[in-house]
Amino acid sequence: MKNVAIIYHSGYGHTRVQAEAVRDGARSVPGVHVDLIAVEEHADNWEVLDAADAIIFGTPTYMAGASAAFKAFLDASSDRWAQQQWQDKLAAGFTNSAGANGDKLATLQQLALFAMQHGMVWVGLGLLPGNTTSSGSAEELNRLAGFLGAMAQSLTDLGPEAAPTTSDRRTAEHLGRRVARIALGWQGPTAHSDTGVEATQAVPA
Repeated sequence: MKNVAIIYHSGYGHTRVQAEAVRDGARSVPGVHVDLIAVEEHADNWEVLDAADAIIFGTPTYMAGASAAFKAFLDASSDRWAQQQWQDKLAAGFTNSAGANGDKLATLQQLALFAMQHGMVWVGLGLLPGNTTSSGSAEELNRLAGFLGAMAQSLTDLGPEAAPTTSDRRTAEHLGRRVARIALGWQGPTAHSDTGVEATQAVPA
């Protein structure tokens, strides 16, 4: 059994819907156990994250980056970073904003760089862009043409019962399913004793 953890923040419910779609995709893969964690509950779930073979990070894009609540979680992981406890785990990410672009790529880059600092192995979306021709459709997967992770758009006058769109939810499901499938064949994190990393403390700034 492989363990996939999804940790997310949702300010208005839209990114929660996206997170649930990622979860549904991941748990559709036999042999994979999935935990869905709201970032507000991260302090009670460190052991779940530490035991995961893959961690998928999700946050709305606010002001060209991760939300403050999610950034607080990223910063709180510094003790694990100092010990490289998440080294060689799989990682992936998703994000949502009101704009079709909304600078979501900057948020996914932030998440990917965070994963790289932890020594994790990033899994991209693995889809060609959708809706790129006159005969295309906004219902196609990856209609927002992201590659680093799953992107979604939620119009500000629509609640989470209507947004993100069906296409964006299906794209999120694809990401979860892809990470789960890769996790099944992943050897997993190396034993900490093999990393050569000595116990240190994060340097305060």
